[in-house]
Amino acid sequence: MRSASATRASLERRIGSYGERAMVAFSGGVDSSLVVALAARALGEHAVTAVTAISPSYPAGELELARRTASDLGVAHRTVRTREIEREAYARNDEMRCYHCKAELYAVLAGVASSAGPGVAVLAGANADDLDEFRPGLWAGERAGIRNPLLEERVGKAVVREIARELGLRVSGKPALACLSSRVALGIRITPELLERIDAAEREVRGLGFELVRVRHHDNAATIEVEPDEVERLRGHPNLDATLAAIRALGWASVEVDPDGYRSGSAVLVPVLHV
Repeated sequence: MRSASATRASLERRIGSYGERAMVAFSGGVDSSLVVALAARALGEHAVTAVTAISPSYPAGELELARRTASDLGVAHRTVRTREIEREAYARNDEMRCYHCKAELYAVLAGVASSAGPGVAVLAGANADDLDEFRPGLWAGERAGIRNPLLEERVGKAVVREIARELGLRVSGKPALACLSSRVALGIRITPELLERIDAAEREVRGLGFELVRVRHHDNAATIEVEPDEVERLRGHPNLDATLAAIRALGWASVEVDPDGYRSGSAVLVPVLHV
């Protein structure tokens, strides 16, 4: 088994083989942050641009952290607008939603990379653990020629975090980041207004002192997920009743704390409920 330092060196060599410049699809999460950091080490800070896509599915508050991380790493940072939510194939929210999201993102990034001149490789932050789940967005990346060095080197999340800690990245312990649409049960239409409600609801729960929060939307009902070992702390929080009332006021008839807590991919597994 390779050490973290050996893995880091292999990743840097791989990124260096892509070309002289790199543009990274940069959400601000630990995976894409590590790819930006490694690209800067392999190619030089001047040769790397971190690009954050802004749309209704991107949680509020994430952009400022992304900017600070890019600044820490000394690379250029820019934002682009993506319009996946305007795609009917995305808005109808079936099992292929992530494919259409990534297809939109990579089409926009291809245009940006093209305008930057020849020899710009477009990178993303998929890691080896993503192969354990249904991730149609990876197919969109393959079709668009996106390079995923973490995936190509078979580096999983635990090693990603270990290398991120070694490099001193401010996001090394940051909880997993997923688009707001992942909170919506399959078959329920995605709209900007719905995503805004979910984002506001999650901010209410984070205000109680919880970092990883998911508010899952099931038509007229919502469930709140936090880390499994923090469920009891949330259920016993003195301000929980007021928070639940504030979330119901956003438009849900019923809001409950999920007793099992957060589990990756649960939005895919949750059936559409008509309450």
